[in-house]
Amino acid sequence: MDTIPAVLRRAADQYGEKPAYVDGDRTVSFTGILELVRHTAAGYRQRGFLPGERAAIWAPNSIDWVVAALAVSYAGGTLVPLNSRYTGHEAADIVERSGATLVIVADGFLGRNQVEELRNASSLSNVREVIDITALADVAVEPGDIDAVATAVTPDDVADILFTSGTTGQPKGAMSAHSQTVGVAQAWGELGGVTADDRYLVVNPFFHSFGYKVGIVTGLTTGATLYPLATFDVDRTMALIESARITVLPGAPAIYQSILAAPNRADHDLGSLRLAVTGAAVVPVVLIERMRDELAIDTVVTAFGMTEAVVVTMARHGDPAELVATTCGRAIPGMEVAIDAADGEAGELLVRGEFVMLGYLDDPEATAEAIDGDGWLHTGDIGVLDDQGNLRITDRLKDMYISGGFNVYPAEVEQALMRMEGITDVAVIGVPDERMGEVGKAYVVGTPTSEEVVAFARDRLANFKVPRIVEHLDALPRNLGGKVLKNALRGSQAPTSGPGKKN
Repeated sequence: MDTIPAVLRRAADQYGEKPAYVDGDRTVSFTGILELVRHTAAGYRQRGFLPGERAAIWAPNSIDWVVAALAVSYAGGTLVPLNSRYTGHEAADIVERSGATLVIVADGFLGRNQVEELRNASSLSNVREVIDITALADVAVEPGDIDAVATAVTPDDVADILFTSGTTGQPKGAMSAHSQTVGVAQAWGELGGVTADDRYLVVNPFFHSFGYKVGIVTGLTTGATLYPLATFDVDRTMALIESARITVLPGAPAIYQSILAAPNRADHDLGSLRLAVTGAAVVPVVLIERMRDELAIDTVVTAFGMTEAVVVTMARHGDPAELVATTCGRAIPGMEVAIDAADGEAGELLVRGEFVMLGYLDDPEATAEAIDGDGWLHTGDIGVLDDQGNLRITDRLKDMYISGGFNVYPAEVEQALMRMEGITDVAVIGVPDERMGEVGKAYVVGTPTSEEVVAFARDRLANFKVPRIVEHLDALPRNLGGKVLKNALRGSQAPTSGPGKKN
């Protein structure tokens, strides 16, 4: 079993001066990253940061983020990434709850004053120092005995605490050991076929496990060159794919939907892309088909994961197209899955194995509620398994609604509507109805009228599944992990009845 410092040192030995990160005009080799991390970790230590303490990073993707984060591990500490779009109050809450003694901040990101926001929101009673990430070089000092500190880190030490998105309540801190963070990154890289020849565009935010663990750490375990993006812009992304000859592009479904919908997509040569990995509770089947057909990506793989387990299942290179398009693949090595229902029936997905979190920070009650006595993590997702163990997620348990006595799974309705010409994105929720109890409301991004959307659904779905209300939006509300914020859509729904309408 490995630690993050051990993986970093091995990567420097193995890949040397090969580029590890490219960010605009700045390129840093594997050897260079190690040296920056050693000096920065020594600087943390000189400022009083001790092994076992926690450091929070509140910043967008950059090479400095990588250095700041890896230096936390190298100094024997625990990393606490913060969502770069948090308000000062949200960030301060997690800083306080995690007991972080050091905070690294991208002050001025998106025109805000993050340091002032933090201090106005909290006394930051545990924090010893707040460091502007752009001045990280000023922290660096001679390494001294920092290598001995890094060597003393064990695989069982807590490497990181990643907080859940908070879409269903207060965010909870999922704790992972070094062995788990490294192990899941290695598994993802091996199953995806990532190698040192790859140029890997990291659109996924580093504060998220998709960007940090299967981005930064996978890059170290495979030798791939990473290209971090601070914010997603479809034109910049396409230009970078073309100019850098990007080969690997993992991301939430919304990333690929934006590229497919870009009016100037044909102006860019995207032919270098060979591997795309996407995942969400439910991935539109038509999206996988279009990624293959229109973007001509050789290998499109789906996966399922969550903050509490990072990667649970994954399709494999060589799997039939239909399997990849309709399932999330099979359990990865070290993990097992089960469905809390009779064989072949849909039920709650249960997960157990090496990469399930150690537990929620300072919340034994929530941990016991999530992980039962047999070690099964109850995910809150509804799914089915086929005879080969391939998982198909049908919806979130909390998203199901009952219309006229019938269970409706919004994901099924969304899958159907995504096949309508002119619809680029859709989300369905249940809303109160005087007669039916609840009916479906579809939030649509696209050109079809409400009447056309309802008619399209009636041709393909049982009557109780057809949305009765359609509202058009310019974009669905999503978090930076790509998850639709259905709580925001549910926000202010009044009882309704009547035919579909355009709001």
